[in-house]
Amino acid sequence: MRSVEAGTRVEVRSRFDDRWARGFEVVDVVEDERGRSFRVRRRSDGSVLPVLFADDDVREEKKRSYLWWY
Repeated sequence: MRSVEAGTRVEVRSRFDDRWARGFEVVDVVEDERGRSFRVRRRSDGSVLPVLFADDDVREEKKRSYLWWY
């Protein structure tokens, strides 16, 4: 099981085009009979998104290795 917890920077899978979007962080981890879900916040404006994201639709943000300042 991954160690994604509140405060972790993540990418989320877009339900529109199935691509990964950067710039989010986990606000809350919700565990129920269906498994884990995540409530996320958009880092650019601090808005908490109104839907939960399934475990398969959240991954830890990866640093971009091609940027010279990383």
